[in-house]
Amino acid sequence: MRNIIDELTSALGPAKIAVDPATLAAYAVDQAPVLDYQLPQAVVRAESVADVQATVRACAARGVALVARGAGTGVSGGAHASEGCVVLSLERMNRILDLNPDDETAVVEPGVINADLNAAAADHGLMYAPDPASFKMSTIGGNVATNAGGLRCAKYGVTRDSVLALDVVLADGTLIHTGHQTFKGVAGYDLTGLFVGSEGTLGIVVGVTVRLKYLPREVHTIAAFYPDFRSAAAGVLAVGKARVQPAIMELLDGGSLAQLDDIHGSDLAARGASLLLIQTDGFGAAAEAAAIRPVLAAGGAVVTMEANAEAEQLVELRRNSRGTEVDDEYRVGEDVAVPRSRLVDYVAELEAIAAEHRVQLKVVAHAGDGNLHPTFWIDRVDNAVDADAMARLGAALDKSIAVALAMGGTITGEHGIGQYKLRWLGLEQKEPVRELQRRIKELFDPAGILNPGKAI
Repeated sequence: MRNIIDELTSALGPAKIAVDPATLAAYAVDQAPVLDYQLPQAVVRAESVADVQATVRACAARGVALVARGAGTGVSGGAHASEGCVVLSLERMNRILDLNPDDETAVVEPGVINADLNAAAADHGLMYAPDPASFKMSTIGGNVATNAGGLRCAKYGVTRDSVLALDVVLADGTLIHTGHQTFKGVAGYDLTGLFVGSEGTLGIVVGVTVRLKYLPREVHTIAAFYPDFRSAAAGVLAVGKARVQPAIMELLDGGSLAQLDDIHGSDLAARGASLLLIQTDGFGAAAEAAAIRPVLAAGGAVVTMEANAEAEQLVELRRNSRGTEVDDEYRVGEDVAVPRSRLVDYVAELEAIAAEHRVQLKVVAHAGDGNLHPTFWIDRVDNAVDADAMARLGAALDKSIAVALAMGGTITGEHGIGQYKLRWLGLEQKEPVRELQRRIKELFDPAGILNPGKAI
């Protein structure tokens, strides 16, 4: 009897199958901290829907786990290989199949890069609104898998808000189409919404129909430097009380500013201990910016009073504010969200947690929707860390999660559960909700081959 590698090679051809150690290692993990390092049996580089179906059917027939993967930019371990699995890469399925400027929709394969779709839409005065910090390299399929967000979420919503329809290969190889081509449609259960954010555990997305938005003709960017992080967080609430809706509202603390200075040679940290970046767009951008500036200044900020190139450049620096480090067991970037009314309280708690447990902290946030990315880390000396430091880091992470949940928040705003956050999921979702999710998983994937050990 042929093994799974022979079967896949026979069905797809040797050019689409990789089993060499270097490729297996490269596709075994995403950018999350590695917990259990496993090598897949093989990597399949699918080029068509038929390739995906053939791969799923071969794995289903032999009970082999299957982990779908885009660009591998996830940070929760959603694309980490499972023991004995096959990794199914969708990066070669990268065609924009249709872009209809009249209907303001596009149909894309899952391997299309977010930035490439935006570039194509811009030719028609349109844009794809979700813009995660990884938009220059992350795929639409990966964005769908995690219900990715980004800087523009405050105004335009997350990925689910822009997805109209999906083509999905189920766990037995069946191809289905969910959703509709129209902006409105309520026939039946919302299976499209169910697949978005399911992290490849219910089916494998092979086609995505998205809604496009108008590319703003005018954009105004405001940089507001504050003496401390809590004052900047209070500025977010002040803008909300002014009833102005920015497209982007991003918050960076002193540690993030210092890191950007170190990387780019800027002088941000010398200008304030925290930075609130706000961008308004559309035909009312100038009026909205004019309404926001005095509100920020009244809260103690030094505010750029006119549109300038530097402020716009700061937005691009924010997109790269995770820095050059990769998360590992010594440095963990989190993805919690709290109600905006608790933003100031949560920032204060983060600072207290870091001090209590003697760990380092820096914070960036999609402040417009209360989604914070605190990064906790401990310093290593000669690549060594003592057990006490590791315990303190773990305790700080656990408490940051517990405090967020106590404030009515969530353990993940946009990165997904993946493998890494499973340890906290039970704190947010109790039985019978978790049991219901397990039953949904069993319905779609009775053999449990699709991305096992992730998301639920």
